Amino acid sequence: MAVEARAIDPSALEVRITTMRPRHLRSVLRIENQVYPRPWSLGLFMSELALRTSRAYLVARVGPVVVGYAGLLLTDTDGHITTIAVDPVWHRCGIGTRLLLHLSREALGLGATALTLEVRVGNEAAKGMYRAFGYSPAGIRKGYYIETNEDAAGDVGPRRRW
Repeated sequence: MAVEARAIDPSALEVRITTMRPRHLRSVLRIENQVYPRPWSLGLFMSELALRTSRAYLVARVGPVVVGYAGLLLTDTDGHITTIAVDPVWHRCGIGTRLLLHLSREALGLGATALTLEVRVGNEAAKGMYRAFGYSPAGIRKGYYIETNEDAAGDVGPRRRW
């Protein structure tokens, strides 16, 4: 599948973004364990999915295969992106961009007027995607990622009213 994913023109890729359900969690955890040094547990994902009024979690699928996921926390009118991850086989195929777009729309639908997130300081690909969406640095959180002692850049979304 790695060769197939890399050979696909991202604009021609049929990606379906849907609400994350418990049935997706096996695939989500597989991706989570590949991309994060300190992955979330099944219990944490289950508790997040149970908070339907203040959380939104999405999965990206190509055919039946979950290739990425993203999550949002809403507090009043402030949205915070809790996670975005894409299976490494599907990197550079526009999956993260599509997830961020859908998550932003979801935040709007839930009444958010602002969005924030943290990103590893060294994650240039993610930082580039966020800049393309109008996010700008809002500060550094020293040692935020305790498992690697890596700093996080706190970013805020576009400075315009949605």
